[in-house]
Amino acid sequence: MAIHKRKFNPEDDLGFGTQAVIRNQRLVNHDGSINVKRKGLSIFNTSNNYHTLITMSWIKFWLLVLSGYLAANIIFAFIYVSLGPGTLDGAVGNTFFYRFMDAFFFSAQTISTVGYGHISPHGMAANSVAALESMLGLLAFALATGLLYGRFSKPSAKIRYSDHLLVAPYRDNGKGIMFRLTNLRKNTLIDLQMEVIFSYNEDVDGKMVRRFLSLELERKRVSILTLSWTVVHPLDNDSPIKDITPEEMVNTEASFAVLLKAFDDTFSQTVHSRTSYQYDEIIWGAKFKPAFDRDEEGRLVLNLDKIDDYELVASIAPQEQPLQV
Repeated sequence: MAIHKRKFNPEDDLGFGTQAVIRNQRLVNHDGSINVKRKGLSIFNTSNNYHTLITMSWIKFWLLVLSGYLAANIIFAFIYVSLGPGTLDGAVGNTFFYRFMDAFFFSAQTISTVGYGHISPHGMAANSVAALESMLGLLAFALATGLLYGRFSKPSAKIRYSDHLLVAPYRDNGKGIMFRLTNLRKNTLIDLQMEVIFSYNEDVDGKMVRRFLSLELERKRVSILTLSWTVVHPLDNDSPIKDITPEEMVNTEASFAVLLKAFDDTFSQTVHSRTSYQYDEIIWGAKFKPAFDRDEEGRLVLNLDKIDDYELVASIAPQEQPLQV
């Protein structure tokens, strides 16, 4: 096998132990999340509620808030209607539908503490329900406001990685494994630190185990990310995967985990970003095209949509197309 045997450093393990990868499953997903399915928690367990609400997509978050708002008003509207006619002074609905709509909009006014005054509760029961609803509304809106602030203020990095990892020419007659990244935001990232871990399956005494190797990089640190950064692992004599072939990548279900740490100068906090590349995302014998040019005034212009642009270099390619599996 073309992977040079080395003493494995336990610190290179990503926390997955020696469990072998099967069926081309990622250890780290494209978006940086960990590809582990968790079981055993009750559906009533609240351990992950806050984390889920903070990390879910904006579309799901707003759908959840809107659904909760509508559900609460519908429930209270049914309660007001069930208390009977005359419960709400100022309600003019004669049918069930119109009485329900009067109760629904009164509930919306009560839960938000707006209270236009056109409709008001009448009697002990209705006033008690309205008082309870207004209290729950204050708590719910405070919670929603806190979650909204938490989502905006949560420090994060918006890093755009190239879609492919290239085996490209490197220096004089050499080659290297490389990918490219850039910052999608206008904020300044300083003191960037990069780590790339290569993992593969190995047969040890008839049992498949997962091995992890921290790859040496051309540059592990960048003082400031102004344009794009092409991260390179030279495939020289010191590389443990210098002579690895596409077939060996497939047979060992090889992957590359990318771990980036940087300091966000805007929020004065450390941010992290992660992604991964599988063996079928490697382009053998290619090089990146320039992703920036200059405008009429001579100022550099970075084209974010060209981060993944590359061209084939057949002279070092074992094949001219991405590895098909």
